[in-house]
Amino acid sequence: MSEYLRTALNLAAVGVPVLPLRAGKLPFGNCPTCAGSACGDRPHMKRAGSCVCSAPCHGWAAATTDTIVLTSPPWAGAWREARAVAYHPGGAGLTVVDLDSPEAVLWARESLPATRTVPTTRGEHWIYLGAMRSANNVRPGVDIKSLMQYARWLGPGTGTMTPLPSAIRALVEKEETTPARGEVVSSPPERAVWDSSVATGCRHTERYIRTGLERGTALIRARSESGAGSQAFGVAQFLARQHAQCPGPCGLDVLGSHIISVAVSVGVPEQYAARAVANGLGRAA
Repeated sequence: MSEYLRTALNLAAVGVPVLPLRAGKLPFGNCPTCAGSACGDRPHMKRAGSCVCSAPCHGWAAATTDTIVLTSPPWAGAWREARAVAYHPGGAGLTVVDLDSPEAVLWARESLPATRTVPTTRGEHWIYLGAMRSANNVRPGVDIKSLMQYARWLGPGTGTMTPLPSAIRALVEKEETTPARGEVVSSPPERAVWDSSVATGCRHTERYIRTGLERGTALIRARSESGAGSQAFGVAQFLARQHAQCPGPCGLDVLGSHIISVAVSVGVPEQYAARAVANGLGRAA
């Protein structure tokens, strides 16, 4: 067993989704069946489709905690050629602030709450508890790696992880929270009503759907200080999974509008909420 596979199995055992990286710190390329997104991509990508490929295709979306998959024959070749291990921070409920220069590290020390840090070749990774939308170049030398992105595993680091601060979310959301002249940042969108008329192909009862929706939106409302956008993504993703076996239609767009409305009500910019929910439901915003 290679040292990379051993590391990956140790991480998977504590709930961290992992994948191998090839030379150049890059994921392995898609297999011929999946080349050019011909398979529709893995679930949870920006354009989720029907891919059931057993090989580590599609970058960060291939990350898994399933030890059977990690040690399976389709992954064996990748581990033999691996030059590093990566993990999916968002899948583990984490956000990595990638500080790529001494200047960026100095900024973080002056501007952000202390948390667990991991040395990198050119700077540091600061790891916080909580997932959010990923973004590159949010300021000079600073990338945010969480949902829909991977980070290279460089060791456990030192220090205690602290909750994701609003200052980091603001770096990603600042463009979306700038209101147009004479307008407010967000207003709750009008929403349709979910019932059997919009879900003629759903195999679930109306009570089941409404109970799940109420529980999910309660989780979003509980994140009034921070994390409501990421929670909206999670709720939408959960609902989409519940309907994966339905013949359809299931009125997911209507359910999504409810989730967006609740997220907006606790301060999430409408554009960001809509994108988070669309990604959670399995399509690009």
